[in-house]
Amino acid sequence: MPTVSVVRDTLLEMIGCESMSEHEFDQMIFDFGVELDGVIEEAERFMEDEGLKVVYKIDVPANRYDLLCVEGLAAALRCYLGYSTDPLPFKAPVTEEVTMTVDPSTLAVRPYVVCAVLRDVTMTQRIYNSFIDLQDKLHQNIGRRRTLVAIGTHDMDKVEQNGFTYSAENPEDIVFIPLKQTETMDANGLMKFYEEDKAGLGQYLYIIRDKPQYPVIRDRNG
Repeated sequence: MPTVSVVRDTLLEMIGCESMSEHEFDQMIFDFGVELDGVIEEAERFMEDEGLKVVYKIDVPANRYDLLCVEGLAAALRCYLGYSTDPLPFKAPVTEEVTMTVDPSTLAVRPYVVCAVLRDVTMTQRIYNSFIDLQDKLHQNIGRRRTLVAIGTHDMDKVEQNGFTYSAENPEDIVFIPLKQTETMDANGLMKFYEEDKAGLGQYLYIIRDKPQYPVIRDRNG
């Protein structure tokens, strides 16, 4: 079973039961169907402030991907406790259509692409870090270490917001500045750059490295 680490105070505040004791919490989540595996104190990397936090380590079922982050866990527990009838309230207004054109060339490398646009989202550093952590967890389990699914998150305010394309191109034709870098690289250079990062992105290079073409998403401006 996956283990999710959540800051106690953050989780209890999201649920709406800040005064719940550890014993009460343990019993409540056991009745819900998950288990409190441990309680520790550690510096919480998702918080803006520093210092030790009480962290609950919670075992969740392997098929409950919605429980792999504090936001999803809190939403589910709020429903279980009767505090909310809608675990993930959101609205989907009809806005300008966003298109993604898929080129047949992707059939030879990564044939499927799925897209979603989230609007009016305010990201604090804690929320952003939690979101990326969830993305990484999904990569590892349902994505089978990115061999089945690789997720990318992008700021729509920084790209042309319509007319996206998904195609497979020669590595030398895929040129951009990688995340957190300052120099432009093509895909061949990117492979060499990350091959030393054995614990990070380097461990996933084998998935497409030997393909004659690599998949790439571009906006209308390329």
